[in-house]
Amino acid sequence: MKTLPPRSRKVRIIATLGPASSSPDMIRRLFQAGADAFRLNMSHGAHETHAANIASIRAMEKEFHRPTTILADLQGPKLRVGTFAKGPVVLERGALFTLDRDPEPGDVSRVNLPHPEIFEALVAGSRLLLDDGKLVLRVETVTPDRIVTQVEVGGFLSERKGVNVPDVVLPLAALTDKDRRDLAFATGEGVDWVALSFVQRPEDVAEARRLMGGHGALMAKIEKPAAVDRLEEILEVADAAMVARGDLGVELPPHAVPPLQKRIVETARRMGKPVVVATQMLESMIKAPTPTRAEVSDVATAVYDGADAVMLSAETAAGDWPEQAVAMMDSIAHSVERDPGYLGRLRYTETLPDATTADALAEASQQITRTVSAKAVVCFTSSGSTVRRVARERPEAPILALTPRFQTARRLGIVWGVHAVRTREIGSFEEMIGKARRMALRHKFAQAGDKVIVLAGVPFGTPGSTNVLHVAMIRGDELKTHGE
Repeated sequence: MKTLPPRSRKVRIIATLGPASSSPDMIRRLFQAGADAFRLNMSHGAHETHAANIASIRAMEKEFHRPTTILADLQGPKLRVGTFAKGPVVLERGALFTLDRDPEPGDVSRVNLPHPEIFEALVAGSRLLLDDGKLVLRVETVTPDRIVTQVEVGGFLSERKGVNVPDVVLPLAALTDKDRRDLAFATGEGVDWVALSFVQRPEDVAEARRLMGGHGALMAKIEKPAAVDRLEEILEVADAAMVARGDLGVELPPHAVPPLQKRIVETARRMGKPVVVATQMLESMIKAPTPTRAEVSDVATAVYDGADAVMLSAETAAGDWPEQAVAMMDSIAHSVERDPGYLGRLRYTETLPDATTADALAEASQQITRTVSAKAVVCFTSSGSTVRRVARERPEAPILALTPRFQTARRLGIVWGVHAVRTREIGSFEEMIGKARRMALRHKFAQAGDKVIVLAGVPFGTPGSTNVLHVAMIRGDELKTHGE
Protein backbone atom coordinates (compact mmCIF):
# COMPACT_ATOMS: atom_id res chain seq x y z
CA MET A 1 0.00 0.00 0.00
CA LYS A 2 1.37 3.40 -1.02
CA THR A 3 1.45 6.06 1.67
CA LEU A 4 2.80 9.55 1.90
CA PRO A 5 4.07 10.87 5.21
CA PRO A 6 1.83 13.48 6.83
CA ARG A 7 2.39 17.05 5.62
CA SER A 8 4.93 18.73 7.86
CA ARG A 9 3.27 22.14 7.40
CA LYS A 10 0.16 23.29 9.20
CA VAL A 11 -1.56 25.52 6.62
CA ARG A 12 -3.43 23.66 3.88
CA ILE A 13 -3.27 24.19 0.11
CA ILE A 14 -6.30 24.08 -2.21
CA ALA A 15 -5.67 23.66 -5.96
CA THR A 16 -8.34 24.49 -8.54
CA LEU A 17 -8.80 21.98 -11.36
CA GLY A 18 -9.34 23.09 -14.94
CA PRO A 19 -8.07 22.53 -18.50
CA ALA A 20 -4.45 22.52 -17.32
CA SER A 21 -5.06 19.97 -14.58
CA SER A 22 -8.00 17.74 -15.52
CA SER A 23 -6.09 14.52 -15.98
CA PRO A 24 -5.49 11.77 -13.43
CA ASP A 25 -1.73 12.19 -13.86
CA MET A 26 -1.73 15.95 -13.20
CA ILE A 27 -4.11 15.62 -10.24
CA ARG A 28 -1.75 13.04 -8.79
CA ARG A 29 1.25 15.33 -9.37
CA LEU A 30 -0.51 18.28 -7.73
CA PHE A 31 -1.28 16.11 -4.72
CA GLN A 32 2.32 14.95 -4.45
CA ALA A 33 3.54 18.55 -4.84
CA GLY A 34 1.50 19.54 -1.79
CA ALA A 35 -2.19 20.02 -2.66
CA ASP A 36 -4.39 18.95 0.26
CA ALA A 37 -7.75 19.73 -1.37
CA PHE A 38 -9.11 20.24 -4.87
CA ARG A 39 -11.57 22.92 -6.01
CA LEU A 40 -14.06 22.37 -8.81
CA ASN A 41 -15.05 25.75 -10.28
CA MET A 42 -18.69 25.29 -11.29
CA SER A 43 -18.52 28.50 -13.38
CA HIS A 44 -16.63 26.50 -15.99
CA GLY A 45 -16.75 22.98 -17.35
CA ALA A 46 -19.49 20.42 -17.89
CA HIS A 47 -20.77 18.11 -15.18
CA GLU A 48 -19.17 15.20 -17.02
CA THR A 49 -15.73 16.84 -16.69
CA HIS A 50 -16.22 17.52 -12.99
CA ALA A 51 -17.46 13.95 -12.44
CA ALA A 52 -14.32 12.60 -14.12
CA ASN A 53 -12.13 14.76 -11.87
CA ILE A 54 -13.99 13.58 -8.78
CA ALA A 55 -13.46 9.97 -9.86
CA SER A 56 -9.73 10.65 -10.36
CA ILE A 57 -9.42 12.19 -6.89
CA ARG A 58 -11.24 9.29 -5.25
CA ALA A 59 -9.05 6.78 -7.10
CA MET A 60 -5.93 8.63 -5.93
CA GLU A 61 -7.36 8.67 -2.41
CA LYS A 62 -7.49 4.87 -2.44
CA GLU A 63 -4.03 4.65 -3.99
CA PHE A 64 -2.38 6.68 -1.23
CA HIS A 65 -4.78 5.66 1.53
CA ARG A 66 -5.38 9.28 2.52
CA PRO A 67 -8.79 11.01 2.72
CA THR A 68 -8.75 13.88 0.20
CA THR A 69 -10.98 16.95 0.19
CA ILE A 70 -13.14 18.14 -2.73
CA LEU A 71 -14.64 21.65 -2.81
CA ALA A 72 -17.35 22.60 -5.33
CA ASP A 73 -17.46 26.38 -5.85
CA LEU A 74 -20.83 27.64 -7.11
CA GLN A 75 -20.91 30.46 -9.68
CA GLY A 76 -23.63 32.66 -8.17
CA PRO A 77 -25.58 35.36 -10.04
CA LYS A 78 -23.71 37.10 -12.86
CA LEU A 79 -24.92 40.62 -13.56
CA ARG A 80 -24.09 41.90 -17.04
CA VAL A 81 -25.00 44.72 -19.43
CA GLY A 82 -26.62 43.93 -22.78
CA THR A 83 -25.25 44.32 -26.32
CA PHE A 84 -24.10 47.27 -28.44
CA ALA A 85 -25.26 47.87 -32.02
CA LYS A 86 -21.86 48.89 -33.40
CA GLY A 87 -19.38 47.22 -31.10
CA PRO A 88 -17.60 48.67 -28.03
CA VAL A 89 -18.27 52.26 -27.01
CA VAL A 90 -16.16 54.82 -25.18
CA LEU A 91 -17.77 56.45 -22.15
CA GLU A 92 -16.34 59.89 -21.46
CA ARG A 93 -15.89 61.18 -17.92
CA GLY A 94 -18.75 63.53 -17.00
CA ALA A 95 -21.11 62.23 -19.72
CA LEU A 96 -24.58 60.91 -18.99
CA PHE A 97 -25.18 57.20 -19.59
CA THR A 98 -28.48 55.36 -19.21
CA LEU A 99 -29.14 51.73 -18.34
CA ASP A 100 -32.67 50.64 -19.20
CA ARG A 101 -35.05 47.72 -19.71
CA ASP A 102 -35.14 48.13 -23.52
CA PRO A 103 -33.66 44.96 -25.09
CA GLU A 104 -32.51 46.85 -28.22
CA PRO A 105 -28.72 47.00 -28.73
CA GLY A 106 -27.16 50.05 -27.11
CA ASP A 107 -24.88 52.92 -28.11
CA VAL A 108 -22.70 55.55 -26.45
CA SER A 109 -25.69 56.96 -24.56
CA ARG A 110 -27.49 53.82 -23.31
CA VAL A 111 -27.47 50.04 -22.93
CA ASN A 112 -29.88 47.36 -21.77
CA LEU A 113 -29.56 46.09 -18.17
CA PRO A 114 -31.58 42.84 -17.93
CA HIS A 115 -31.71 42.70 -14.12
CA PRO A 116 -34.88 44.23 -12.62
CA GLU A 117 -33.50 43.65 -9.10
CA ILE A 118 -30.92 46.38 -9.68
CA PHE A 119 -33.63 48.88 -10.62
CA GLU A 120 -35.46 48.02 -7.39
CA ALA A 121 -32.46 48.50 -5.12
CA LEU A 122 -30.59 51.53 -6.48
CA VAL A 123 -31.03 55.05 -5.16
CA ALA A 124 -29.58 58.36 -6.28
CA GLY A 125 -25.92 58.54 -5.32
CA SER A 126 -25.26 54.78 -5.59
CA ARG A 127 -22.42 53.53 -7.76
CA LEU A 128 -22.41 51.03 -10.60
CA LEU A 129 -19.08 49.39 -11.42
CA LEU A 130 -18.64 47.95 -14.92
CA ASP A 131 -16.07 45.52 -16.31
CA ASP A 132 -14.47 44.50 -12.98
CA GLY A 133 -14.56 48.08 -11.73
CA LYS A 134 -12.70 49.63 -14.66
CA LEU A 135 -15.62 52.03 -15.25
CA VAL A 136 -17.54 53.81 -12.48
CA LEU A 137 -21.03 55.30 -12.91
CA ARG A 138 -22.81 57.43 -10.29
CA VAL A 139 -26.62 57.15 -10.24
CA GLU A 140 -28.50 60.43 -10.73
CA THR A 141 -32.10 59.20 -11.08
CA VAL A 142 -33.86 55.84 -10.97
CA THR A 143 -37.27 54.76 -12.29
CA PRO A 144 -38.60 51.21 -12.69
CA ASP A 145 -37.34 51.24 -16.30
CA ARG A 146 -34.36 53.64 -16.41
CA ILE A 147 -31.22 54.35 -14.45
CA VAL A 148 -29.60 57.64 -15.47
CA THR A 149 -25.96 57.88 -14.40
CA GLN A 150 -23.01 60.19 -14.75
CA VAL A 151 -19.68 58.65 -15.78
CA GLU A 152 -17.10 59.16 -13.02
CA VAL A 153 -14.42 56.89 -14.49
CA GLY A 154 -14.72 56.34 -18.23
CA GLY A 155 -13.21 53.99 -20.78
CA PHE A 156 -14.07 51.29 -23.31
CA LEU A 157 -17.19 49.25 -22.64
CA SER A 158 -18.07 46.20 -24.69
CA GLU A 159 -21.15 44.02 -24.55
CA ARG A 160 -21.92 41.50 -21.80
CA LYS A 161 -19.45 43.08 -19.38
CA GLY A 162 -20.07 42.49 -15.68
CA VAL A 163 -21.89 44.89 -13.36
CA ASN A 164 -21.14 45.26 -9.64
CA VAL A 165 -23.43 47.12 -7.25
CA PRO A 166 -21.39 47.71 -4.08
CA ASP A 167 -23.50 50.27 -2.21
CA VAL A 168 -26.81 48.43 -1.73
CA VAL A 169 -28.11 44.98 -0.83
CA LEU A 170 -29.72 43.51 -3.92
CA PRO A 171 -33.06 41.67 -3.57
CA LEU A 172 -31.41 38.76 -5.33
CA ALA A 173 -31.01 35.16 -4.16
CA ALA A 174 -27.46 33.82 -3.92
CA LEU A 175 -28.53 30.69 -5.82
CA THR A 176 -29.50 30.84 -9.48
CA ASP A 177 -31.20 28.00 -11.36
CA LYS A 178 -27.75 26.97 -12.62
CA ASP A 179 -26.43 26.97 -9.05
CA ARG A 180 -29.27 24.75 -7.92
CA ARG A 181 -28.49 22.25 -10.68
CA ASP A 182 -24.77 22.41 -9.86
CA LEU A 183 -25.51 21.99 -6.15
CA ALA A 184 -27.65 18.92 -6.78
CA PHE A 185 -24.87 17.48 -8.96
CA ALA A 186 -22.13 18.22 -6.40
CA THR A 187 -23.98 16.77 -3.41
CA GLY A 188 -25.00 13.77 -5.50
CA GLU A 189 -21.32 13.17 -6.32
CA GLY A 190 -20.43 13.35 -2.62
CA VAL A 191 -18.25 16.46 -2.58
CA ASP A 192 -17.05 17.43 0.88
CA TRP A 193 -17.48 21.22 0.77
CA VAL A 194 -19.69 23.61 -1.19
CA ALA A 195 -18.60 27.24 -1.53
CA LEU A 196 -21.50 29.67 -1.88
CA SER A 197 -20.99 32.83 -3.97
CA PHE A 198 -22.82 36.17 -3.79
CA VAL A 199 -23.56 35.87 -0.07
CA GLN A 200 -25.17 39.08 1.23
CA ARG A 201 -27.05 37.90 4.33
CA PRO A 202 -27.28 34.88 6.67
CA GLU A 203 -30.50 33.79 4.97
CA ASP A 204 -28.51 33.07 1.78
CA VAL A 205 -26.42 30.51 3.65
CA ALA A 206 -29.46 29.00 5.36
CA GLU A 207 -31.20 28.46 2.01
CA ALA A 208 -28.17 26.68 0.53
CA ARG A 209 -27.88 24.50 3.61
CA ARG A 210 -31.54 23.53 3.33
CA LEU A 211 -31.03 22.46 -0.29
CA MET A 212 -27.91 20.45 0.62
CA GLY A 213 -29.95 18.26 2.95
CA GLY A 214 -27.03 17.42 5.21
CA HIS A 215 -24.73 16.37 2.36
CA GLY A 216 -21.39 18.17 2.62
CA ALA A 217 -20.27 21.22 4.58
CA LEU A 218 -20.96 24.82 3.54
CA MET A 219 -18.40 27.59 3.01
CA ALA A 220 -19.55 31.21 2.69
CA LYS A 221 -17.55 33.29 0.22
CA ILE A 222 -17.08 36.78 1.62
CA GLU A 223 -16.89 38.87 -1.55
CA LYS A 224 -19.47 41.65 -1.09
CA PRO A 225 -19.51 44.64 1.29
CA ALA A 226 -22.98 43.56 2.49
CA ALA A 227 -21.48 40.26 3.69
CA VAL A 228 -18.68 42.06 5.51
CA ASP A 229 -21.28 44.16 7.33
CA ARG A 230 -22.94 40.98 8.66
CA LEU A 231 -19.86 38.82 8.91
CA GLU A 232 -20.45 37.28 12.35
CA GLU A 233 -24.09 36.49 11.59
CA ILE A 234 -23.07 34.76 8.36
CA LEU A 235 -20.32 32.77 10.07
CA GLU A 236 -22.77 31.62 12.72
CA VAL A 237 -24.71 29.68 10.08
CA ALA A 238 -21.81 28.71 7.79
CA ASP A 239 -19.25 25.96 8.40
CA ALA A 240 -16.31 27.96 7.00
CA ALA A 241 -15.42 31.21 5.22
CA MET A 242 -13.49 32.12 2.11
CA VAL A 243 -11.87 35.54 1.67
CA ALA A 244 -12.76 35.99 -2.03
CA ARG A 245 -10.45 38.91 -2.72
CA GLY A 246 -11.23 39.21 -6.43
CA ASP A 247 -14.76 40.53 -6.06
CA LEU A 248 -13.94 42.30 -2.80
CA GLY A 249 -11.25 44.20 -4.70
CA VAL A 250 -13.78 45.24 -7.36
CA GLU A 251 -16.50 46.48 -5.02
CA LEU A 252 -14.13 48.11 -2.54
CA PRO A 253 -11.03 50.26 -3.02
CA PRO A 254 -7.95 48.04 -3.36
CA HIS A 255 -6.40 49.50 -0.21
CA ALA A 256 -9.45 48.38 1.80
CA VAL A 257 -8.96 44.67 1.04
CA PRO A 258 -5.85 43.84 3.17
CA PRO A 259 -7.33 45.04 6.49
CA LEU A 260 -10.61 43.31 5.59
CA GLN A 261 -8.73 40.09 4.90
CA LYS A 262 -7.17 40.27 8.36
CA ARG A 263 -10.55 41.03 9.93
CA ILE A 264 -12.28 38.10 8.20
CA VAL A 265 -9.47 35.67 9.09
CA GLU A 266 -9.42 36.85 12.69
CA THR A 267 -13.22 36.67 13.06
CA ALA A 268 -13.40 33.17 11.59
CA ARG A 269 -10.57 31.95 13.80
CA ARG A 270 -12.17 33.46 16.89
CA MET A 271 -15.44 31.70 16.04
CA GLY A 272 -13.70 28.39 15.38
CA LYS A 273 -14.58 28.29 11.67
CA PRO A 274 -11.98 27.30 9.04
CA VAL A 275 -11.00 30.20 6.78
CA VAL A 276 -9.52 30.13 3.28
CA VAL A 277 -7.67 33.02 1.62
CA ALA A 278 -8.13 33.00 -2.16
CA THR A 279 -7.63 34.81 -5.48
CA GLN A 280 -4.51 36.02 -7.31
CA MET A 281 -2.11 34.62 -4.73
CA LEU A 282 0.53 33.57 -7.29
CA GLU A 283 -1.11 35.18 -10.31
CA SER A 284 2.06 35.67 -12.34
CA MET A 285 2.66 31.90 -12.26
CA ILE A 286 -0.19 31.48 -14.74
CA LYS A 287 2.49 32.26 -17.35
CA ALA A 288 5.81 32.40 -15.48
CA PRO A 289 7.63 29.57 -13.67
CA THR A 290 8.32 31.81 -10.64
CA PRO A 291 6.17 34.34 -8.76
CA THR A 292 6.90 37.97 -7.99
CA ARG A 293 8.36 38.83 -4.61
CA ALA A 294 5.15 40.70 -3.78
CA GLU A 295 3.10 37.53 -4.41
CA VAL A 296 5.39 35.51 -2.16
CA SER A 297 4.90 38.12 0.56
CA ASP A 298 1.12 38.01 0.03
CA VAL A 299 0.98 34.23 0.56
CA ALA A 300 3.28 34.53 3.56
CA THR A 301 1.03 37.17 5.13
CA ALA A 302 -1.99 34.86 4.91
CA VAL A 303 0.02 32.10 6.59
CA TYR A 304 1.27 34.45 9.32
CA ASP A 305 -2.33 35.58 9.93
CA GLY A 306 -3.29 31.98 10.71
CA ALA A 307 -5.49 31.14 7.71
CA ASP A 308 -6.44 27.47 7.61
CA ALA A 309 -5.84 27.23 3.88
CA VAL A 310 -4.55 29.21 0.92
CA MET A 311 -5.98 28.64 -2.54
CA LEU A 312 -4.69 28.60 -6.11
CA SER A 313 -7.20 29.44 -8.86
CA ALA A 314 -6.14 30.04 -12.47
CA GLU A 315 -2.55 29.18 -11.52
CA THR A 316 -3.45 25.47 -11.44
CA ALA A 317 -6.69 25.51 -13.48
CA ALA A 318 -5.41 27.18 -16.64
CA GLY A 319 -1.76 28.09 -16.05
CA ASP A 320 1.40 26.86 -17.73
CA TRP A 321 3.01 25.79 -14.44
CA PRO A 322 0.36 24.13 -12.22
CA GLU A 323 2.65 21.70 -10.43
CA GLN A 324 5.27 24.38 -9.83
CA ALA A 325 2.62 26.76 -8.43
CA VAL A 326 1.61 24.19 -5.78
CA ALA A 327 5.25 23.45 -4.96
CA MET A 328 5.97 27.17 -4.61
CA MET A 329 3.04 27.70 -2.26
CA ASP A 330 4.20 24.68 -0.26
CA SER A 331 7.72 26.15 -0.01
CA ILE A 332 6.44 29.57 1.11
CA ALA A 333 4.27 27.99 3.82
CA HIS A 334 7.15 25.86 5.08
CA SER A 335 9.42 28.89 5.21
CA VAL A 336 6.93 30.90 7.28
CA GLU A 337 6.19 28.05 9.66
CA ARG A 338 9.91 27.57 10.34
CA ASP A 339 10.11 31.18 11.54
CA PRO A 340 10.63 31.07 15.34
CA GLY A 341 8.13 33.91 15.70
CA TYR A 342 5.37 32.24 13.66
CA LEU A 343 3.37 30.64 16.47
CA GLY A 344 3.70 33.75 18.61
CA ARG A 345 2.16 35.84 15.83
CA LEU A 346 -0.76 33.40 15.57
CA ARG A 347 -1.54 34.03 19.24
CA TYR A 348 -2.22 37.72 18.50
CA THR A 349 -5.76 36.54 17.78
CA GLU A 350 -7.44 35.75 21.09
CA THR A 351 -9.64 32.64 20.87
CA LEU A 352 -11.63 32.64 24.07
CA PRO A 353 -13.24 29.26 24.83
CA ASP A 354 -16.98 28.86 25.20
CA ALA A 355 -18.20 27.69 28.61
CA THR A 356 -18.15 24.01 27.59
CA THR A 357 -16.08 21.02 28.66
CA ALA A 358 -14.94 20.47 25.06
CA ASP A 359 -13.63 24.03 24.70
CA ALA A 360 -11.94 23.90 28.09
CA LEU A 361 -10.10 20.70 27.15
CA ALA A 362 -9.17 22.04 23.71
CA GLU A 363 -7.63 25.13 25.29
CA ALA A 364 -5.87 23.00 27.91
CA SER A 365 -4.44 20.68 25.25
CA GLN A 366 -2.50 23.57 23.71
CA GLN A 367 -1.00 24.55 27.04
CA ILE A 368 -0.19 20.97 28.06
CA THR A 369 1.37 20.26 24.65
CA ARG A 370 3.82 23.09 25.23
CA THR A 371 4.52 22.17 28.87
CA VAL A 372 5.29 18.47 28.31
CA SER A 373 6.63 18.90 24.73
CA ALA A 374 4.02 16.53 23.33
CA LYS A 375 4.63 15.47 19.73
CA ALA A 376 0.97 15.31 18.67
CA VAL A 377 -2.58 15.97 19.80
CA VAL A 378 -4.60 12.84 18.99
CA CYS A 379 -8.33 13.54 18.69
CA PHE A 380 -10.97 10.84 18.46
CA THR A 381 -13.89 12.46 16.67
CA SER A 382 -17.15 11.58 15.00
CA SER A 383 -18.33 14.92 13.61
CA GLY A 384 -14.97 16.75 13.60
CA SER A 385 -16.03 19.37 16.13
CA THR A 386 -13.36 18.34 18.68
CA VAL A 387 -10.66 18.67 16.04
CA ARG A 388 -11.84 22.11 14.95
CA ARG A 389 -11.83 23.29 18.56
CA VAL A 390 -8.26 22.10 19.03
CA ALA A 391 -7.15 23.59 15.70
CA ARG A 392 -8.61 26.95 16.74
CA GLU A 393 -5.98 27.07 19.49
CA ARG A 394 -3.17 26.63 16.92
CA PRO A 395 -1.12 24.16 19.03
CA GLU A 396 2.60 23.71 18.43
CA ALA A 397 2.15 19.97 17.80
CA PRO A 398 0.30 18.55 14.77
CA ILE A 399 -3.24 17.26 15.22
CA LEU A 400 -3.94 13.61 14.39
CA ALA A 401 -7.69 13.18 13.85
CA LEU A 402 -9.00 9.62 14.16
CA THR A 403 -12.55 9.08 12.96
CA PRO A 404 -14.69 6.15 11.81
CA ARG A 405 -16.44 8.41 9.26
CA PHE A 406 -14.86 8.95 5.85
CA GLN A 407 -16.86 12.15 5.30
CA THR A 408 -15.52 13.65 8.53
CA ALA A 409 -11.93 12.79 7.60
CA ARG A 410 -12.36 14.38 4.19
CA ARG A 411 -13.93 17.58 5.50
CA LEU A 412 -11.03 18.07 7.89
CA GLY A 413 -8.63 18.33 4.94
CA ILE A 414 -8.86 22.14 4.90
CA VAL A 415 -8.38 22.59 8.67
CA TRP A 416 -5.08 23.98 9.98
CA GLY A 417 -2.60 21.42 11.27
CA VAL A 418 -4.86 18.37 10.89
CA HIS A 419 -3.91 14.96 9.50
CA ALA A 420 -7.12 12.91 9.35
CA VAL A 421 -7.21 9.11 9.35
CA ARG A 422 -10.24 6.87 9.02
CA THR A 423 -10.12 4.11 11.61
CA ARG A 424 -12.44 1.70 13.39
CA GLU A 425 -14.63 2.68 16.33
CA ILE A 426 -13.23 2.32 19.83
CA GLY A 427 -15.12 0.83 22.74
CA SER A 428 -13.10 1.45 25.90
CA PHE A 429 -10.62 3.80 27.51
CA GLU A 430 -7.81 1.23 27.25
CA GLU A 431 -8.54 0.69 23.57
CA MET A 432 -8.50 4.47 23.01
CA ILE A 433 -5.05 4.92 24.56
CA GLY A 434 -3.66 1.89 22.75
CA LYS A 435 -4.95 3.06 19.39
CA ALA A 436 -3.70 6.62 19.94
CA ARG A 437 -0.21 5.28 20.60
CA ARG A 438 -0.24 2.96 17.60
CA MET A 439 -1.55 5.56 15.17
CA ALA A 440 0.94 8.17 16.37
CA LEU A 441 3.71 5.64 15.70
CA ARG A 442 2.35 4.37 12.40
CA HIS A 443 1.94 7.85 10.95
CA LYS A 444 5.35 8.92 12.29
CA PHE A 445 4.13 11.65 14.61
CA ALA A 446 5.99 10.16 17.58
CA GLN A 447 8.55 7.53 18.56
CA ALA A 448 9.65 5.68 21.69
CA GLY A 449 9.79 7.97 24.70
CA ASP A 450 7.59 10.70 23.22
CA LYS A 451 4.37 11.96 24.76
CA VAL A 452 1.07 12.57 22.94
CA ILE A 453 -2.09 14.30 24.16
CA VAL A 454 -5.26 12.24 23.68
CA LEU A 455 -8.73 13.86 23.48
CA ALA A 456 -11.99 11.94 23.24
CA GLY A 457 -15.55 11.78 24.45
CA VAL A 458 -17.16 9.20 26.70
CA PRO A 459 -19.45 7.50 25.83
CA PHE A 460 -17.47 6.82 22.66
CA GLY A 461 -19.05 7.61 19.30
CA THR A 462 -21.32 10.37 20.65
CA PRO A 463 -20.76 13.63 18.69
CA GLY A 464 -19.97 16.67 20.79
CA SER A 465 -19.22 14.74 24.00
CA THR A 466 -15.49 15.52 24.41
CA ASN A 467 -14.73 15.12 28.12
CA VAL A 468 -11.44 13.18 28.37
CA LEU A 469 -7.86 14.48 28.11
CA HIS A 470 -4.98 12.05 28.71
CA VAL A 471 -1.21 12.32 28.33
CA ALA A 472 0.15 9.05 26.91
CA MET A 473 3.77 7.88 26.66
CA ILE A 474 4.88 6.01 23.52
CA ARG A 475 6.76 2.79 24.38
CA GLY A 476 7.83 2.11 20.82
CA ASP A 477 6.74 -1.53 20.56
CA GLU A 478 2.99 -0.90 20.14
CA LEU A 479 2.88 -1.92 16.46
CA LYS A 480 4.57 -5.26 17.08
CA THR A 481 1.68 -6.70 19.07
CA HIS A 482 -1.35 -5.21 17.35
CA GLY A 483 -2.72 -4.68 13.83
CA GLU A 484 -4.54 -1.40 13.54
